[in-house]
Amino acid sequence: MNLYLQAPGVICAAGHNLAALREAVFADQPCGVAANGAVWPGHELHLGAVRAELPSVEHLPLPQRSRNNALLLAALAQIRPAVDAAIVRHGAGRVGVVLGTSTSGVGESEAAIAALARDGALPAGFHVEQQELGSPALMLAQLLGIHGPRYVVSTACSSGAKALASGARLLRAGLCDAVLVGGVDALCAMTVAGFTALDSVDAARCRPMSATRSGINIGEGAALFVLSREASPVRLSGWGESSDAHHISAPEPGARGALAAMREALDRAGLQPADIGYLNLHGTATPQNDAMESRAVAELFGPALPCSSTKPLTGHALGAAGAIEAAIAWLTVAGDGRLPVHHFDGRRDTELPAIALVTPGQRLTAAPRHVMSNSFAFGGNNAALILSHD
Repeated sequence: MNLYLQAPGVICAAGHNLAALREAVFADQPCGVAANGAVWPGHELHLGAVRAELPSVEHLPLPQRSRNNALLLAALAQIRPAVDAAIVRHGAGRVGVVLGTSTSGVGESEAAIAALARDGALPAGFHVEQQELGSPALMLAQLLGIHGPRYVVSTACSSGAKALASGARLLRAGLCDAVLVGGVDALCAMTVAGFTALDSVDAARCRPMSATRSGINIGEGAALFVLSREASPVRLSGWGESSDAHHISAPEPGARGALAAMREALDRAGLQPADIGYLNLHGTATPQNDAMESRAVAELFGPALPCSSTKPLTGHALGAAGAIEAAIAWLTVAGDGRLPVHHFDGRRDTELPAIALVTPGQRLTAAPRHVMSNSFAFGGNNAALILSHD
């Protein structure tokens, strides 16, 4: 059974729609991530903040009014005709919604708690259910009149990728004929301060695979796809998932879980490692993740496969990262041979395997037929996706 991904709706620091994201990821110079002192007052850090004006959420029920859902509405608006067409074609009961998130409306709770401390009362526009992890899927289902399965996957940084795999399982099981899949996360002080407490945040633009790398830039955004059996230029041809449960935050250094996920994706797609033409790295710029991932890539693919991390452009959008990077993989496999550039300071870490990082201007003679995208999360939760064109 072939499963197809229609063109995504996407919004992130690197681009507020698919066309802008295309220009950003193939450009010679980095953009997107920038110095920001507003998210965590008193701490100026490079963050992947969305600067576009977002849709109003005032028409939504109070429990669903959040920046997180506003980001989701911005992505939805870009593909609304395709979503509506799927509902008409298959019926509302045969369409599902599966999303990844990790913060949902935590930012609204932060603002409400600050108001309570300042004013002695919670603000009228606050509802505790704004921070419910299930809110994004419920909001879309109610807004669109979808009656099929609707739920959220929250496995930290693999959530967005796992949402696509979950949607594929609904289709293969015959429970749906189309699934709205993707991920969304909004910036909030909790995640920025939390990762800072773990010594995992870089105040400057992050530098994946560099000898000087010292941490991530937190980001935000949303990406949505219509996943169905209806033919389109790009297929979700493979997905693999694993859980090595090595440590609550550190990856398993031998990369066994990452390798298991990538191999499962290849097996499901019926491909060999040599068939992959480009790999979007998880590439967080933390010392342990980059060491683990580069070992896994070198072991499975060897030193020649073009690879890059796009997190210096988007920031690490946590629960949305896997979906946003699937959109970047979609652009690559549906493109003209250009490859997403790996932006860093050029100082390769000689302790890591010398994998082939994409340089500015590097391109193939034609778009790669098969592209892999990696997402690795706290707790050793790993996911790999393969997107293909015929």
